[in-house]
Amino acid sequence: MTDTPLDQLGPVDYVVVEFPAGQSSFTGEMIDELISLVDAGTIRVIDVLILTKNEDGSVDALELSDLPQLGELEKLEAQLAELLAADDVEHLAAAMDPGSTAGVLIWENLWAAGFASAARRSGGQLIADGRIPIQAILASIEADLALDAQEV
Repeated sequence: MTDTPLDQLGPVDYVVVEFPAGQSSFTGEMIDELISLVDAGTIRVIDVLILTKNEDGSVDALELSDLPQLGELEKLEAQLAELLAADDVEHLAAAMDPGSTAGVLIWENLWAAGFASAARRSGGQLIADGRIPIQAILASIEADLALDAQEV
């Protein structure tokens, strides 16, 4: 995966992006954005999977290296760690709807590696992290706007 010593790694995140049945239109825009983040040194891609959940609930998982035409992703493929095990795939696919396809992306946050390393050298350890879904932020903003409108 990397020649970086473990004590210098940045935080690692993942996302699962689901496309409903018949609506997976990979235009290349997501790939362009991913390549831009890698080229800028913002992230290091650790693993990429494509999951397909069949109507019977079974799941097919493809590693990036299994895809016939990688295009721009070819330069990432050589660096991948294939980190996820079968249990991980099963857990991630549990949230998917039958007939859907999902992309799983795992990356290291290179932008935060220095801070994370300094925290570890200082004796700190990560005890919690999280992410606020954009849908929750939008709902909060809409609720505040509705409340402001009622007060007028």
